[in-house]
Amino acid sequence: MIRVGVKRLDPAVPLPTYAREGDAGLDLHAAHDVTLPPGGRALVGTGLAVAIPPGHAGFVLPRSGLALSRGVTILNAPGLIDAGYRGELKVLLVNHDAETTVTLRRGERVAQLVVQRVERAEPVPVDELPASERGAAGFGSTGC
Repeated sequence: MIRVGVKRLDPAVPLPTYAREGDAGLDLHAAHDVTLPPGGRALVGTGLAVAIPPGHAGFVLPRSGLALSRGVTILNAPGLIDAGYRGELKVLLVNHDAETTVTLRRGERVAQLVVQRVERAEPVPVDELPASERGAAGFGSTGC
């Protein structure tokens, strides 16, 4: 287990916690109320800043229950938190419901934070890439 420093920018917001033993994501809560009209999006603060250890990154992921029950997910999922970032964690939410306005209340769980080890890559120019079973087929061939 790695230790992640968490600073409460809003003293009333809860620290991130795992809902159940064995969960991969720490629940993040909204620091303020937000209303999302159909198709609308909003940047929601969590009232927290973190110190992700070097060699790791934080990934902010949607809550499947919020997506299923209310059509709300994260627009830029996963959101990336680099080890050097010390600002407030904010979540870019989007309401995919075509008809219903969704209001999320302060303290409501809005996302999950997963902290993982990441490797640094050194891009090396080459004339040819090694062959692979997949080749160039798929979405990567379109630049997506």
